[in-house]
Amino acid sequence: MRFMIIVKSTPDSEAGVMPKPEAFEAMGKFNEELIDAGVLLAAEGLHPSSKGARVTFKGGKHVVQDGPFAETKELIAGFWIITAKSQDEALEWVKRVPLDEGETIELRRVFEAADFADVVSAEEVAKEQAWRDANQKPITN
Repeated sequence: MRFMIIVKSTPDSEAGVMPKPEAFEAMGKFNEELIDAGVLLAAEGLHPSSKGARVTFKGGKHVVQDGPFAETKELIAGFWIITAKSQDEALEWVKRVPLDEGETIELRRVFEAADFADVVSAEEVAKEQAWRDANQKPITN
């Protein structure tokens, strides 16, 4: 199973304030643990929403809204995608994330191709899985 570990934005991350060197070092060590355990698929930080845009689809048209966006607690500052045998295992990794007091992480399971078996044909599920297998390689040292 794949899980996305979502790091929620803070006023500092939305202001573009970079973490202190000690925080980068701690995060680097955590990422190395994920890599060494063979569970890390992706890990990225995101620029503030002031450098982003939202696209809303209405009536067959799209409306683009440039950032920043008001509610920092609803925004994402970064993420990991890991593989784990269960949500409990994924939560054990989340509990080890080196974040400061008051920062929030959300854990969400990522859909697998097989999850769509009731919606699309077996041929489409196999095609989707083949694409995922070819394009989603774990991060390695």
